[in-house]
Amino acid sequence: MSHNTFGHLFRVTTWGESHGPALGAVVDGCPPGIRFAQEDLQAFMDKRKPGQSRFVTQRREDDIVKVLSGVMPQEDGTMITTGTPVSLFIENTDQRSKDYGDIAKRYRPGHADYTYDLKYGIRDYRGGGRSSARETAARVAAGALARLAMPDVTIRGALVQIGTHKINRDNWDWAQVDQNPFFCPDAAMVPVFEEYLDGIRKAGSSVGAVIEVVAEGVPAGIGAPVYGKLDQDIASGLMSINAVKGVEIGNGFEAAEITGEENADEMRIGADGKPVFLSNHAGGILGGISTGEPIVARFAIKPTSSILTEKRSIDADGNEVDVRTKGRHDPCVGIRAVPVGEAMLACIILDHILRDRGQNGRTR
Repeated sequence: MSHNTFGHLFRVTTWGESHGPALGAVVDGCPPGIRFAQEDLQAFMDKRKPGQSRFVTQRREDDIVKVLSGVMPQEDGTMITTGTPVSLFIENTDQRSKDYGDIAKRYRPGHADYTYDLKYGIRDYRGGGRSSARETAARVAAGALARLAMPDVTIRGALVQIGTHKINRDNWDWAQVDQNPFFCPDAAMVPVFEEYLDGIRKAGSSVGAVIEVVAEGVPAGIGAPVYGKLDQDIASGLMSINAVKGVEIGNGFEAAEITGEENADEMRIGADGKPVFLSNHAGGILGGISTGEPIVARFAIKPTSSILTEKRSIDADGNEVDVRTKGRHDPCVGIRAVPVGEAMLACIILDHILRDRGQNGRTR
């Protein structure tokens, strides 16, 4: 199975399966001289780990990330990156492979079971193997490392929609995101999400979500025209997250509904003599190159395919069957996708900063 690596200079390769002994990432191209403690990585792992509320899978994983290479340990317990590959290791400790015995030959509708079997002639039915959202734990670890390499860039994410229920953007408060189990910036929507998801969960069903990720402090001028666009790579990175079915940058599809006068981000000169954008419909990127404004992207997550409701399907022998999936599953996998989206955005932006430095010889 190829294509497990993304990035050009900051290159991340993830490995491992949902029900294997462990999973992790190898980060090649991490800049040397970054001092950090294990807790600096773990803080982001803890945001993603399962079992933290009744609204996510009850699989219990501590998701302790261990750094196996690419650092020099220091006397104070911190580590400093050496510029060599950084290997990140996360042990799986709470697999229940027996939950998947009934679907060893049956294809779950909406899941990757059929396509994996078609492509490789074999599939890991235990939680989906590489197609499981469990794989994203490795991305979060790599993204935590990327953030440490660009301390002036702030990357945050929030859940803005579950099913048909959307937040009121006038109520947006970043301080609320870490105060509720949904990473929701609108406090008034938290009880609405709770009631709605309780009904979805008790019915053994699932629902989708929309997540917004924002990067502030990104220097102007990174990215490249045509085939190295910053928004192109952001869209590719976010689209690679399990269960993502749509990505937009800035005002995205809304741009098709408004006029050029409404959509254009007008400019003036600020008091400090630097350009000031009067709006940010472009999401911080013009012509594939960053403007210095906040980079804004949203992605849509489909409903979890593993549900208790019986659905019509076929098996590997060509028989028509009904499939009902047992096990512990997220009623809305989009909730835990928030830190994953942040991680992918961090990796992609750092990769572009390093590429810009290599081409233009500037550190900004």
